[in-house]
Amino acid sequence: MNTLTKNQTWLVAGLLLAALILTRSHFITHFQDATWAIFFMLGFYVRKAIGFPIFWLVTFAIDLLVIESKGGESFCFTVSYPFLIPAYASLWFAGRWFAGRYSENLRGLLYFVGAAVVGITVCDIISSGGFYWFSGRFENVNINEFAGRIARYLPMYMKTTLIYLAGAAVLHMIVIQAGKLRDKAHQS
Repeated sequence: MNTLTKNQTWLVAGLLLAALILTRSHFITHFQDATWAIFFMLGFYVRKAIGFPIFWLVTFAIDLLVIESKGGESFCFTVSYPFLIPAYASLWFAGRWFAGRYSENLRGLLYFVGAAVVGITVCDIISSGGFYWFSGRFENVNINEFAGRIARYLPMYMKTTLIYLAGAAVLHMIVIQAGKLRDKAHQS
């Protein structure tokens, strides 16, 4: 249930874009990368599907700029990089799915958490899997080692993304409640 006006959608998209630029580029070094949470929120808030390719291209441009600023070398930038497209799309789709089930009750909270956990897990499997199997950085690749890597790194990605999403959810509810109070005051 997305009831944002066109101007509100532009505002949210602009804020998400700013957060993407600031956290992914590590321009502000004290914040973890919020990319995964941003793609989930993009799916929830921005109705137009064009938002996904635009944000993905910005993500790609940021990565190129960061790599260039570090002398052109990056351990993670390999032929497996295109796997980030379906990985981030899984988060965007999870956000879209949740948008259709949004409600301000316990069921809505459960859908939110479920969509986020599934989206984050699928994103990690695709991005880590693409990197592990196709980057050429690992010798003797096998399913057991890959499963161990998922078990090792998924909790960190889950925690970071869920913290950002929880913060966004709190901010969302504050804005919603403020709007309800404003409407109620205008009716009185």
